Amino acid sequence: MPIVEVTHAPGVAESELRELGSVLPHLVSKAVECPEEPYDGDVKPGDMEIRFRMRGPLDRSGLDVVIEVKSKWFESRAADRQERVDGLHREIRAAMGLRDFGVYLALPVSAWSQGD
Repeated sequence: MPIVEVTHAPGVAESELRELGSVLPHLVSKAVECPEEPYDGDVKPGDMEIRFRMRGPLDRSGLDVVIEVKSKWFESRAADRQERVDGLHREIRAAMGLRDFGVYLALPVSAWSQGD
């Protein structure tokens, strides 16, 4: 289950953030798809967590939006992680028209459990 954190500048319109929230599940799922966790085109509850946070007065960033994606490490994901994050950046730009944003992909060794 990827965890996606979107940090944004105060001036980013809520409508843009809502649109970003609607495209991220599919785009992130495609970007992190691998044999160990295939993507069937249908993001279900529990498949992804997306959190939005406005930058605070002490935060420092040169970008309007920073999207951090954390997804479980698998060798097949790690082998081409730069291509994955570059592709995700391109797909977000194409879908949204965003210009001043960055995408960070982290693949930690982790585990996930979700109740029934």
